[in-house]
Amino acid sequence: MPVRDPAAEFQAFEHSGWERAARDYDDAWSRLTLQAIGPLLDATGVREGTRVLDVAAGPGYAAAAAAARGAIATGMDFSPAMVELARSRNPHIDFREGDAAALPFPEACFDSVLMNFGMLHLARPERAVAEAFRVLAPGGRYAFTVWAPPDAAMGFGIILEAVRSHGDPNVPIPPGPPFFRFSEAVECEHVLHAAGFEELSVAQHPQEWTFATPDDLFAAFHAGTVRTQALLRAQTPERLRRIRTAVRETAERLSGDGRLRIPMPAVLAAATKPRK
Repeated sequence: MPVRDPAAEFQAFEHSGWERAARDYDDAWSRLTLQAIGPLLDATGVREGTRVLDVAAGPGYAAAAAAARGAIATGMDFSPAMVELARSRNPHIDFREGDAAALPFPEACFDSVLMNFGMLHLARPERAVAEAFRVLAPGGRYAFTVWAPPDAAMGFGIILEAVRSHGDPNVPIPPGPPFFRFSEAVECEHVLHAAGFEELSVAQHPQEWTFATPDDLFAAFHAGTVRTQALLRAQTPERLRRIRTAVRETAERLSGDGRLRIPMPAVLAAATKPRK
């Protein structure tokens, strides 16, 4: 009997999920995740002529923003659907399929490596950080973003509390690394130190997610995510109905001026590869 590889199973689960969710993610999440890109580019010193690698590039938002600054941008994602979407939006940028834990690039060929909310979807995040270190030139900068804990990133808090109260949070989905592991500064610092980085910084950046209606919040998670989508879609129809109702009722209390405004801060971790 073949030996199970939980990391490979989780990666396959994420891969197939993003193949389905690419367009829905772009529709629902772009106006939120775009807010972190300016700070990411600043943290990695991206300017004209900088050689930038955008890992887990998704639809190519960060690579496109880097190119707009005059950088030489390359994007990479493991999802063909995401790569196709990124190429269609940015035909002047080199987007490739690839694994963050085994980057298809030689050593020391980039000045900046960044990842915008991709760390949460990796089966082997430590390997991805080590690979970023490998492909960076000495003195190069690395940065990634993740979500703040669910008590601060309230969209997650609302969804997860509704599942705990009205659904089954223990439905069987392939287990992966803890989703909010890198929401804590100590975990960011640990993985960066272990890879050999120095000059570490970890900071939280405020962001706000806006919707026209409270039901749009549930729809964003139900269609445009992978782990949370799987958690929701594994519920019975009655439990899912109760979860949806609870999300709507909680979100309505945050509505004002005809809009729903959800605090969704990002945690940004950055570091430097030593020059020697």
